[in-house]
Amino acid sequence: MDFIDNIEAALGALAGLLWGMPLVFLLVGGGTFFLLYSRFLPYRHLSQSVRLLFRRADPNDPGQLSHFQALSTALSGTLGMGNVSGVALAITIGGPGAVFWMWLSALLGIATKFYTCTLAVMYRGRDSEGEWQGGPMYVIREGLGKRWRPLAYFFGLAGLLGTIPVFQVNQLVQVLRDTIAIPAGLTSNVSHFNFDLTLGVILAALMFIVASGRLQRLGSVTSWMVPTMVAGYLVLTAVVLLSHYAEIPHALAQIVTDAFSGSAVAGGAVGSVIVTGIQRAAFSNEAGIGTEAMAHGAARTKEPVREGLVAMLGPVIDTLLVCTCTALVILISGVWQSGDHDGASLTATAFGELFPVGGATILAVLVSVLSLSTVFTFWYYGSKCLGFLIGARYQHHYIWFYLLLIIAGSVASLNLVVNLVDSMYALMAIPTMTSALLLAPKVNAAARAYFASSRQQ
Repeated sequence: MDFIDNIEAALGALAGLLWGMPLVFLLVGGGTFFLLYSRFLPYRHLSQSVRLLFRRADPNDPGQLSHFQALSTALSGTLGMGNVSGVALAITIGGPGAVFWMWLSALLGIATKFYTCTLAVMYRGRDSEGEWQGGPMYVIREGLGKRWRPLAYFFGLAGLLGTIPVFQVNQLVQVLRDTIAIPAGLTSNVSHFNFDLTLGVILAALMFIVASGRLQRLGSVTSWMVPTMVAGYLVLTAVVLLSHYAEIPHALAQIVTDAFSGSAVAGGAVGSVIVTGIQRAAFSNEAGIGTEAMAHGAARTKEPVREGLVAMLGPVIDTLLVCTCTALVILISGVWQSGDHDGASLTATAFGELFPVGGATILAVLVSVLSLSTVFTFWYYGSKCLGFLIGARYQHHYIWFYLLLIIAGSVASLNLVVNLVDSMYALMAIPTMTSALLLAPKVNAAARAYFASSRQQ
């Protein structure tokens, strides 16, 4: 146990060091730069983003996924535990004010995703097997040249470690255990290792079934799984919020006022609130992290700007809509103040308090499906990173390591898992944002040409 505790402490110190103000400035300052440099282009064309989702892709265009499948795959990597457990952790650590900084990060993340995902298609490269691939490592290799290649390998390594499924599995097992298994007498709150391990093995088997169909099956699964479960989650939260509508203005005011006072945080440090909000938003919508660019880089299109426009919808759906609903339910319930719950259990307890009948159980089912979609997508991200690092011919072997990680995640410590993922997300952001900032003029030039062409048609 001492060895595990030492690892947990070391990862906690690393995450705290990486998520300092320099990284926050890179993400927030970079997003602000993109927004101003584009003359607010992302906001001016959000309606076009929605229309493009339903545009039929040309089968002769390069790529493997339709616009809708690419967005669904990217969202499947963000929706789920980032929206349920991530928001709960943000409020637990940073207080209600952390949600405000999640909003700000998402508003800037719209512009960030436009640039990073446009570049993911603009600078697609062939892997060692000759297949076209997208993502920050290929953007760096194809767009910045040989002298920047170490930065591409840096992202590949951080991405390989940052997209492991341990957080999603850990929290999925926790919410199923606390809301279904313990009340049903299938396990206990004291001794639940065997239950957790069994559930981990079942999840690994489901992952193997999806992985055997490769990217095409992943895109097909997420294209129906994500919209269906998001709709179900929004219906659940709508029922809760409409039945407590009188308390919504107070919860919103609490978010705004605490964002600048930090009164809910130990020590009252506003800087801690800001960092927590930006950190959890990055985990939620992944704007500037680079994982979303790997999904959108597989879109079947020859117009990079078109895919950048589609990608902008990610932070709107993920953070501004779904995360806000989760935050309001938690704040209205008041259970976050007790300190008895954390992560997904806090959100489940909040729904159980406010929903008339079986709220926590319904949430567990919805979150299970969303979390599984994230686990499926992270396998794709990790295999792409491994393929870039050691050669595409070997990337199919990643599935065996990934299955073991799923089982390990089912019994791992929450703090250890969170600190590991937070550290890797911070490291992924450095090459992703650096390359996007350096290549931003290329995106602007492509956008001018795209919109000029659209007006002439």
